[in-house]
Amino acid sequence: MRSRMTQPGRKRPTMRDVAREAGVALRTVSRVVNDDPTVGGELAARVRTAIAALEYEPDEHARQLRRGTSGLIGAAMRNFVDAHPVLSAVDATARDNRMTVLAMSTEDEEEREREAVMSMCRRRVDGIIIEPIGTNHQYLAAEMASGLPVVAVDRPCGGIAADTVISDNAAGIGMAFRHLVLHGHRRIAYLGDAERIFTGRERAAAFRACMAANGEPIEGLVHPGQIDTARVAASLAAVRAARATALITGNAQATVEVLRQLGPDAGSLALIGFDDFPLADLLRPGLTVIAQDSATIGRTAIGMLLARMADPDRPVQTVTVPVELIVRGSGELPPPG
Repeated sequence: MRSRMTQPGRKRPTMRDVAREAGVALRTVSRVVNDDPTVGGELAARVRTAIAALEYEPDEHARQLRRGTSGLIGAAMRNFVDAHPVLSAVDATARDNRMTVLAMSTEDEEEREREAVMSMCRRRVDGIIIEPIGTNHQYLAAEMASGLPVVAVDRPCGGIAADTVISDNAAGIGMAFRHLVLHGHRRIAYLGDAERIFTGRERAAAFRACMAANGEPIEGLVHPGQIDTARVAASLAAVRAARATALITGNAQATVEVLRQLGPDAGSLALIGFDDFPLADLLRPGLTVIAQDSATIGRTAIGMLLARMADPDRPVQTVTVPVELIVRGSGELPPPG
């Protein structure tokens, strides 16, 4: 969201501060920031040392004015709903509040996340809504101290206190587990995302807790990890070897890969997926899912962002959004025999 308004808090370092710290002229700092190759090596090194010491970030908007280009490309697409329903809700709610969303993909990579987020900071956005990938977001601490509102969705940020909106992961896994037990299953398996990711860790832990409460052993039945063809194939083989009759998948990506692997045998396991996705209702049997309320997550995230902009000193909040069990058939298949 564009052009952040001045907020109370720590004063942001300026180019003039860098010049003072480095003991050089303001023009020299400007030339170094703009990658002018004619600046001498010793002077450039002093300026870069000062920039690092002060944690100075160039104002991207000012650089754009000097260059006459923005470095941005507009992409007006038909909709975000299928690709990222939370982003769709964020975009719709932002428009209702006369705000514009600048969206960037982090590709599930920590370094790409940092690059994208800091690029937004340099463009002086009003606030950032982040779906965290990394485990340490202290690189945002200085920005937040100077007034940048940050809201995390789906999982919390690490190393900073930021407002957060998450789904009720434990309740969702509990719903799926109890539903399968009610349909006669005792050997229930879980296949989900890597536990280094918050949602993967939360959902796998909730499944283990359900198994323990039900007095069932978990050996061979819990399979978190990277969602790729080889790993999912190996996990499914282990699930079969453990004589599981039902499976809970930890996210839509895991569900789709499991369905691809099972192929015509998809009806051989009762299946409940965490996350709904397009065409899930057209499968035969239809896919029973734990659906997240993406619209509420998106609206809540914008609401928290606006509230933080209006009152930077308000207590940090975490909002947990309920999930819903949608029954379509795959989770109601009885155990064989």
